Amino acid sequence: MHPEKNDSELSSEINVKLSTLTSIKKRLNDQGFFRKLNVPMLDRLGCELLAVIYAQFNPVIPLEERVQATKKTIEVFDELIFSVGEQEKGFSVNLSKNYTNIGRINEVRTETFGRLGLLEKEYPNEAIFPFETSQIIRFFDFSRVLNKFFSLENSKQTKTKNWFNNLNQTEFTNKEKEVYAAIVEHPDATTQAIGGLVGLSRHTVSRMKKQFFENDLMRGITIPDLKKLGFEILVFYHIKFNPNNAPTEKDISYLDSSSTIFLASRKFESVIISAYPTYQEYKQDEMNKIRFLKENNLISHAPFIGTYAFEHMVVIKDFGFAPIVKKTFGFR
Repeated sequence: MHPEKNDSELSSEINVKLSTLTSIKKRLNDQGFFRKLNVPMLDRLGCELLAVIYAQFNPVIPLEERVQATKKTIEVFDELIFSVGEQEKGFSVNLSKNYTNIGRINEVRTETFGRLGLLEKEYPNEAIFPFETSQIIRFFDFSRVLNKFFSLENSKQTKTKNWFNNLNQTEFTNKEKEVYAAIVEHPDATTQAIGGLVGLSRHTVSRMKKQFFENDLMRGITIPDLKKLGFEILVFYHIKFNPNNAPTEKDISYLDSSSTIFLASRKFESVIISAYPTYQEYKQDEMNKIRFLKENNLISHAPFIGTYAFEHMVVIKDFGFAPIVKKTFGFR
């Protein structure tokens, strides 16, 4: 819920002794129940858009073969920050400086899939969300999902801030670029360790890091291992709205249920990723969404819905932000 808070602040927030909190947090982290990431606010670095790509695959081709092929040809692209797959489907989330780079990736993706006979009936689908004309309402925010799972719905919620909605590009010195990239690449490293990597004192790194977060150049997120917690299903929704009836902000907020971990939206299109402990909870939420969309004349045809069982799903690229930061800064 509060990835931006340090242990002392968390201790006060949840009324648990600091020593107890630190011990529990270390144990959970060591056992792989969660990890912390520092997400670069790439809108401030000159990047222009977020893209979600998804495809249906030929189920005859083994998933392992597809994963190996894409790791060598597609997941190597810096823009691709997260991708998952199951036997006959997959999707990825990408952050890019411009559409040219996304188009190049899609050409390689389509060529690779076509050569291997992976595509089922159609080309990979894309949903493009330019920062200037879109809202990234949730960006892998698991707080409400976990609150509900642990029956903590009455706990204090922090106000959600939209992501990537500040197009005022920030100028960095060369040393600031090095520190920024290192903090993104090594989110668990101490400021002293970062200082050793970039040749600066711990105090200088600490000061820069504080400024990055205070100036909203970087945000922290916590990624839980939902499979370890017993969650069953991850669901991908791509909704194209009725061109004669664009959804209001209130309509979008209704679709943003407590199971939503990712939500990107523009005037006539939304992508939602949700996580559910049980299949029954998924079906109830899906039914509520479809009923709402139909009753309010918000869709002219059924949304695309892809379900991924945590038991069988493969995470092909697991949140890699450092490459796109280094590319944007011109490090390579």
